[in-house]
Amino acid sequence: MINYIWAGMVIFSAISAFFGGNAQALSNAVISAASDAVNLCIRLGGTICLWGGLMAVAENSGLTAVICRLLSPFLKLIFPKMDMRGETARAISMNVTANLLGLGNAATPLGLEAMRRLQAENPSKGKASGDMIKFVVMNSAAFHLIPTTVAALRQDYGCKTPFDIMPASWISSAAALTVGLTAAILMIKISEGVKWKR
Repeated sequence: MINYIWAGMVIFSAISAFFGGNAQALSNAVISAASDAVNLCIRLGGTICLWGGLMAVAENSGLTAVICRLLSPFLKLIFPKMDMRGETARAISMNVTANLLGLGNAATPLGLEAMRRLQAENPSKGKASGDMIKFVVMNSAAFHLIPTTVAALRQDYGCKTPFDIMPASWISSAAALTVGLTAAILMIKISEGVKWKR
């Protein structure tokens, strides 16, 4: 379905640009976006290598186990069936930690690792499990204790007090996380109820 939506948006944009006399602007935007996409892939590639290596070091040094123990009461509420001493819980803990520090790019490879481990535990490989759905929501609507990435962008654009958004960041991210997880848990329970009735 998403492929049709994207295709429709591209076709609509091209037609609108042609009839609106903005064909040259569209062409320039396409070329510029392609260049930006390549640069983004290179930057993310370096980040993924860096944080993948750091995660391996953290795991071997026992740091992930410590972080997992600190976050286990919170994670147990969301993932009641998960082994809090297992590798999956550790991977999720590292992802949550990166999000708490506002390190969006760093959280991505950690989130991919956590999702890979959740998929390995998934009994139905062709369909996302309830834990996978909750983790995606938790990662997307993450709580940011320190909005590092946003503050860095604000500083790049000349802001003299880049961290003055912290209270707003706490409120908005906490609200997003609460609403997102609540909706996900309700939808999963409704889905499981429908399957049980069948």
